Amino acid sequence: MNYENKLNELKSKIEIYKNKKIKAETRLEQLLSQKDAIVKELENLGITPENLDNEIEKLDSEIKDLINKIESMLPSDI
Repeated sequence: MNYENKLNELKSKIEIYKNKKIKAETRLEQLLSQKDAIVKELENLGITPENLDNEIEKLDSEIKDLINKIESMLPSDI
């Protein structure tokens, strides 16, 4: 077995995985930054991340109510 070739192959693999790690860390930083921006935007709207599901359900209900109200105001013979 040629140890030099094997060592070069292992070095190459290590370099590939180092690059993948760097890319993953960079992506993680980007995602954390996006998360922070979204949380700040929610806070500006008066919504906490913990209440987000409830707020979505509330808005969904309001939309359905408004659609029903609009439909009830339209003539039924069209």
